[in-house]
Amino acid sequence: MAADSTVLLSLVEEFVSGLHDSKAKDAATCVKDGQFTILELVEALGLSLTSTQPHTRARAVQLLSEVLHKCYGGLTEREVEVLIAFYENRLKDHYVITPPVLQGLTALTKCTVLPPGSAVSMLRSLFQDVHVQSLMLGERACVYNMLINLMATREAELKGLGADFVFGFVQSMDGERDPRNLLLAFQIARTIVLRGYDLGKFTEELFEVTSCYFPIDFSPPPNDPHGITREELIQMLRDVLTGTPRFAEFLLPLIIEKLDSDVLSAKLDSLQTLIAGVSKYEHKDVAEFLEGLWASLRREVFQTASEKIEAAGLAALTALTSCLSRSVLNSDSEDSLGTFLQLVLTDCKHHLCEPDLKLVWPSAKLLQAACSASNRASHMVADAVMPALIEQYNGRAQCSQRRTLLEVVQQFAQSVKTCENEESVFSAFRPSLCGMVFSALTETNASLQITATSVLASLAQQSGLLWDSDIELAVDHLTRLLLTEEDERVSLAVVECAGALAESHSAPFITNLIPRLKEELFSEPTDQNDNREASEKHSHHAVRQRCLSALAAVSTQAGVVQESTPVLLEVLGSAHTGGVAFSVEEVVAACGSLRRIAERVQDTEETGRCFHDVVIPRLLSLALQAALQGEGPTGRRSPLLEEVVLAAMVPVIGTSCSRLQPTLAGQTAARAVSLFLDGDVSFLPDNSFPSNLQLLKKQQGGSWSQSQMVCLLSGCVCSLPRTVEVPRLDELMTELEEMSCACSHPPSYTAAAKCFAGLANKRLPGESLDGLIQRTTKRVCSELDSASSPARTQAFTLMIWVAKALLLRYHPLYATLTDKLFSLLDDADLGPAAADAFWLLMSDSADILNRGCHADVRIMYRQRFFSENSAKLVRGFDAAPREKKPNYLKALSNIVNKLPKQVQLTELPALLSLLLEALSCPDHGVQLSTLSCLEPVLVEPPPALIQQLEALVGRLLGLTSSGVMSVRIASLRCIHCISCFPAHEVLPFRARVLRALSRPLDDHKRLVRREAVRARAEWFLLGSPGGS
Repeated sequence: MAADSTVLLSLVEEFVSGLHDSKAKDAATCVKDGQFTILELVEALGLSLTSTQPHTRARAVQLLSEVLHKCYGGLTEREVEVLIAFYENRLKDHYVITPPVLQGLTALTKCTVLPPGSAVSMLRSLFQDVHVQSLMLGERACVYNMLINLMATREAELKGLGADFVFGFVQSMDGERDPRNLLLAFQIARTIVLRGYDLGKFTEELFEVTSCYFPIDFSPPPNDPHGITREELIQMLRDVLTGTPRFAEFLLPLIIEKLDSDVLSAKLDSLQTLIAGVSKYEHKDVAEFLEGLWASLRREVFQTASEKIEAAGLAALTALTSCLSRSVLNSDSEDSLGTFLQLVLTDCKHHLCEPDLKLVWPSAKLLQAACSASNRASHMVADAVMPALIEQYNGRAQCSQRRTLLEVVQQFAQSVKTCENEESVFSAFRPSLCGMVFSALTETNASLQITATSVLASLAQQSGLLWDSDIELAVDHLTRLLLTEEDERVSLAVVECAGALAESHSAPFITNLIPRLKEELFSEPTDQNDNREASEKHSHHAVRQRCLSALAAVSTQAGVVQESTPVLLEVLGSAHTGGVAFSVEEVVAACGSLRRIAERVQDTEETGRCFHDVVIPRLLSLALQAALQGEGPTGRRSPLLEEVVLAAMVPVIGTSCSRLQPTLAGQTAARAVSLFLDGDVSFLPDNSFPSNLQLLKKQQGGSWSQSQMVCLLSGCVCSLPRTVEVPRLDELMTELEEMSCACSHPPSYTAAAKCFAGLANKRLPGESLDGLIQRTTKRVCSELDSASSPARTQAFTLMIWVAKALLLRYHPLYATLTDKLFSLLDDADLGPAAADAFWLLMSDSADILNRGCHADVRIMYRQRFFSENSAKLVRGFDAAPREKKPNYLKALSNIVNKLPKQVQLTELPALLSLLLEALSCPDHGVQLSTLSCLEPVLVEPPPALIQQLEALVGRLLGLTSSGVMSVRIASLRCIHCISCFPAHEVLPFRARVLRALSRPLDDHKRLVRREAVRARAEWFLLGSPGGS
C-alpha cells in the first residue's frame, strides 16, 4: 500500500505542477484497476485543494474531474454523495476553479447511483452560484449537458422543483449565441415543454428566451468541423415553440409579425412553424388570431412571387382549418370553423365569378386548401361555392371561360374530404356537374374536351357519387370521342379517362365499350373513290390504334381483362388468317396493348390463369401456325412472320410469366420446354399441328420461319422468378448453344444466344454451370480463332450475351470472355462490332437480363468492370496499329458513357488524353459517344479537364462543322457548357469561339441553329457585367 500511496502522490504532484497532463489518464487507469479509490485520490489532493493559490486548486480539481470522466461508472453511492458535496462547495470558490468543477459535475450526472435529492441539490447550487452566460463556450456546454443528463434520469426530482427549474434554465440560457450550445439549449427546452414540466408563471419567459432566435438565420461556415446545420436549428427551435398550446398566445402574433418580412426564408419558416403549431392546438387557442392569420395567409397566396411560399401558405390554411374542424359544437358555443370559413369565402368566392381575371386561381387554391382540411369544411365550402360555379358555367359561352371553370371544379373534386360510408360532398350537385361535363364533351373545342375528361375522372373517384346511368352515359360519350375525334391530345385524354373510370366502374365497359371497340376494329373502311381512299385508310388506321390503346387502358380489373384479351387475340388471329386486313403496325399495337395489360392488371390468381391458360398458349399457337404456313406454297405471307411482330410478342409473354404465381410459372416453363424440345402441342388451342415439330433444329431448305420462334421461348423461360425451376435445363441449353452457332438467320441465332444467356444468368452456381460455360467458351473461341469459319458472327453474338449474363452476376468466368472481346478489337472483320459490343455489355437490356425479368443483377457491376479492364484498354490502344485505334476509342467511349457521373469525374483525368483522341477519330459513332460522355462532366469540370482546355476547345470547334447533325448538336452543347468554366480560364478563347460559331448559326438544320444561338449568346456575354 505504501508503494501505491507513493505512486498516487507522484501522479498528483506531476499533474498539479503542470508538468504532465497525461498523468490524469494514468490516474484514471489506476482507479479502474483498483490500485486506489476515488476518495483516496481526493485525500491525496488535500494539500493542493487547500492551497492558497487558485491556480493550484484549479489544477487539483481538474485532475479529479478528468479521472471522474473516465471512471464515473464504477462509483458507489457513498462516493458520489461525497463528491457532489465537495463540488457544490467548490462552486463558491474562485472563478478559475469553476470550469473543472462543472466538468466534474457533468461526469457525476452520468452516474446511475446518484443519491436521492442530489439532482435537486446540484441544480440549486448551480443556479445560485454560477452565472452561466459569463462562462466560456465549453463550460456553458457542460451546464447544458448536466441538465440533459439529469432530465433523462431524474425527471421526477426535477419536476419537484416546480417552476424554479424553468426559471433557472431561462437564466442559464438567456443570451446564448453559439449554435452548438443553442442545439443543446433547444433540446432542454423541448424536453421541458413536451414532458410536462411545470412552467408556472414563467411560461412567457421561457417562450421569450427561445423565440428571440426565431426565425433562424444561421449559415454554417465552409468546412464546418462541427456539422451544425441551419435545418437542425430550425427544427429544434420549431419543436420548442410548437410543443405546447400554452405558447399559442405568444407564438401566433409572432408568426403574423414575421410574415410581414421581406426575407423569403423567414416567411417559409414562419408558415411551416404555423403548420406544426396548429396541428397541436385547439380552436380556442387560435380563435382570437383568426383574422390576422387569414389576412397574412391570403396575402402570401395572392401576392407571392415564390411557389414554395404559396405551397406553404396553402398548407398552413389547411392545417388551420383542420384545427378549427376539431372543435366540438354545442348549443351555446360559437362555431369557430364557420366563422373562419366565412372570412375565406367573403374574400375569395366573388373572384370565382371572374374566370378571365388572374385572381380566380389564387382564390380557388385557397378555397380548395380549406376544403381539403375536413369533411365538415368540405361541405361548407362546397355548399357555398358549387352553385356559383355551376351558374357561371351555364351562363358563359366562351370556351376558355368554361374551361377555367371546369378546371376549378376538378381541383375541388380532388380536394374534398369524404368520410367512409358517407355520401359524397358533391351528391347534391351531381345532376348539374354531370350536365356540365357531358355538355363539354360534346363541344368541338379540344381543350374543353380534355378538361372535361379530367373532371369526369375526378368525379368518378368520389365513392358513390356517379350513378350507373351516369357512368353508362359517360362511356357512350368516351366511345364516341374515341371513334370520331381525330385530335391526338383529345384521344389520349379520353383513353386516360376511360382507364380511370374502369378501375371503379367496370361493368359498363364490359357491356358497352369493349363490344363497340371490337366492332370498329373488325370493320373494313368503306369503299371510296380513288381521291379519298388513302385518307380514309389512314383515318381508319388511327381509329384502330385508339381502340387498341383504349382496350389496354380499361383492362385493370380481372373481369375486364377476360373480355378485352380475347378481342386483342382475335385481332392477331384475323391478321394471320386474313379474315380482316390488319397492317403490321396494327398487329404490333395489339401486342403492345396485351403487354400493357400484363403490366398493369391486378396481380390475382384469376388474371394469372387468364394469361396462363389463354393468352400465352394462343400467342404460341398463332406464331406456330404462321411459321408452318410460311413454309407452304400459299402466296400470302402472314404478318406474324415479321420480325417486328415476334419482337412485340416477346414482352407480352415475358411480362406475363414474370408475374405468374409460382405454380403457374412452373407449368408454363414445362409447357414451353416440351414444345420446343419435343414438339408437344397438346396445350395449344386449334391443335392441328404436325407431330414431328423440331423448332430448335435446323430446318430443311434453309427456312427460318420456325427457328425464329425461339424468341418466344426466351419470353417463356427467361422471365420467370429465379425460384422457378426450368425442366430439362441442360438439354435445353445444349440445343440453344447449337442453334446459336449453327443457324444462319440473324434474328434466330441472336434470340437463341439471348435465351441461353438468360438461363445461364439465373442458373444455380456450381460445377454444372462452370462446366457448361467452359464448354461454350471453348467452342466460341474455336470458331472465332478460325478466320475462315462461317459461324464467326454467330459465335461472336453468343459470346457477347454470355459475357453480359456472367458479368451481371459477378461470375468469375466472365473475364475469359471479355478478354477475348478485347483481343477482337484488333480483328479485321469483327473489330468494329467488338467495339460496339461494349455498349451492350454496359447498358440495360429491355427484353432480357434485367431486374424486371428477375435476372441476377449485382450492384455496381459497371464500376467493377471498368476498374478491372480500363488498364487493359489503355494498353491495347497504345499497342494497336493506327488503323485499329478507333476501335479502342469507341470501346472506351462506350464504357465510360455508361458509368455514373461521380465515377466519370474520378476516372476522367487518367483517360482524358484518350477521350480527346476519340474526338479526332473519323468515326462519327466514336465522336458522338465521346461527346455524350463529356457533356455531363463539363457541368462540373475536374481540374485535369481545365488544364487540357486548349486541346478540348479546338477539337469541339472542329466538330461543329461535322457532316452528321447529331455530332454538330452535341459539340455545340459541350461548347455551351465550357462557357460556364471559371471566367479567367475561358476568356482567352472567347474571340476564337465566337468566330467559329458564326458558321453553325447559318446551318441548314433548325436544331443546330438553335444550339448555336444558345452557345454563342453565353460566350458573347462572357466577362461582361451580369454575364457568366
